[in-house]
Amino acid sequence: MRILGREDVDAAFAGLDATVLDAVRTAYVLHGQGRSEVPYSGFLRPPGTAGSRVISLPAYLGGSEPVMGLKWISSFPGNVDRGLQRASSVQILNDLDTGYPTAVLEASRISASRTAASAALASRALHGVRPVRTLGLIGCGTINRRVLDFLALTHPELETVTLQDVVPGRAETFAAQLRDERPALRFVTGDVAAALRADTVSVATTDSTYWLDLSAHPDRPAHQVILHLSLRDLSTASVLDAYNVVDDVDHVMREQTSLHRAEQEVGHRRFVAAEIAAVLGRSEAPTTEKTVVFSPFGLGILDLAVAQEVLRAATRQGIGTDAPGFDPGHHRVTAAMAGGAA
Repeated sequence: MRILGREDVDAAFAGLDATVLDAVRTAYVLHGQGRSEVPYSGFLRPPGTAGSRVISLPAYLGGSEPVMGLKWISSFPGNVDRGLQRASSVQILNDLDTGYPTAVLEASRISASRTAASAALASRALHGVRPVRTLGLIGCGTINRRVLDFLALTHPELETVTLQDVVPGRAETFAAQLRDERPALRFVTGDVAAALRADTVSVATTDSTYWLDLSAHPDRPAHQVILHLSLRDLSTASVLDAYNVVDDVDHVMREQTSLHRAEQEVGHRRFVAAEIAAVLGRSEAPTTEKTVVFSPFGLGILDLAVAQEVLRAATRQGIGTDAPGFDPGHHRVTAAMAGGAA
C-alpha cells in the first residue's frame, strides 16, 4: 500500500490545479450519467464538542479508470482558535478486484481543493461568457484560499477581491498574504455588504445559523453567482428566492442544510433548478433574473478523482512510502486449494 503524508501530497500538488479542475469536471459528468455510486455520508458528532463532527464519504467513480474508496474527514471549528486547521482528512483507495486498500493519503488539501475546484467550475458555467472582474470571499479560511486559486484559473479576467471575516483582523492578515502571492490582483477588506457587491461571492464559514438574508442587500449586481459552500449560511427565504443549482439534489436535502430547511418549509424541491452536471454541458449561463446560488453538498467521487490524480503525480515523482502488511494475507484453505496442495 502506498502512503502519502501531508508533505508528500503538497509536493505532488505542485502544478496540478488545472488537472484537478479537469478531474472534478469529469467526475461531475460521470455522476450525471449515472456512472457512480455515492451512498449517503455518515455523520458522527462527538458529545461535548458543539459543532464538531466527523464524516465518512464512501464512493465509487466509473469511467475509463474506475476508482473506489472512502474519505474520513473531521471538522472541529474550535481548532481555529488554537491556530490549528479546522478540518483534517484521510483518503483511502481500494483495489476494485480484491477490495484491499491500495493507498492512504493525508487528504485535507485534497478535500479543500475538490471543493474549491467545484466552486470555480460552477462560477464559470453559471456566468457563461460574462466576465467576472470582482470576487467576494466571506470567510478567510483554507477553503476560500483555495477557491481563489481555482477562480483565478476559470476567471483570468479577475481584478478585485473583497475579503470579509467575522474575526477582527483576520481579513486584513489574509489580504496582506494574498497581496504578496498575487500582486496582479487588488485585495481589499470590507463588511458583508461590500463582499456581496462582487460578481461572484464565495461563502465558506463555520457558521450554521442561516444568518445571511440576501434580500437585506438589494444593491448586489445583476447576474450574481453565490457559491454557498458551507451550506448553512443562507436564510430559507434567500434559497427560495434564488435560482438554485446543486451537485446532487438527494444529498443536499439532508443534515439541515439551508436547502433542506427550505424543503421542510415548503414541502417540495421544485426550487432547485438544476444539478451541476447538466449545467457544465451548456455553453450559456442560465436565463434568469434571480440570483444564482450553487450549493454543493460535497460528493465523495470528487475526492476520489482528485486523490487519483495526486497519487499518479506522486508515483511519477517517486513520492510516498510503500507500507507492506495492510492486507489480510492469504486464506489458508482456499490458497492451498488454488495451489493444488492436499
